[in-house]
Amino acid sequence: MKVIPMPADCNANGDIFGGWVMAQVDLAGAVLPARLVRGRMATVAVNEFIFKQPVKVGDILSFFARIVKVGRTSVTVKVEVFAERIRLQGDYIKVTEASLTYVAIDGSGKPCPVGSQA
Repeated sequence: MKVIPMPADCNANGDIFGGWVMAQVDLAGAVLPARLVRGRMATVAVNEFIFKQPVKVGDILSFFARIVKVGRTSVTVKVEVFAERIRLQGDYIKVTEASLTYVAIDGSGKPCPVGSQA
């Protein structure tokens, strides 16, 4: 996934809100487990979230996700975020990394086995 943060996403210091970055990481992280779950799922844990560098307005953010664990009802994903600085095209710096766990849920919101909803 690629995203460009805008001025409306800034905090009082002129950097991008950490919460905005977290929301984008949750979206990017959900893509791979959705292919396995094939139905409803929910984010149940943010196991780790590390902000390494600030994100600036105009950075081109690239999100890379990989599945690290598949359980009976859950999928854990690692997401790494790299920024291509607007003035340094072609230079990438890791700005964030996170580990999130998603759980498959049935129609009533209860955990169910991964892939059982197809």
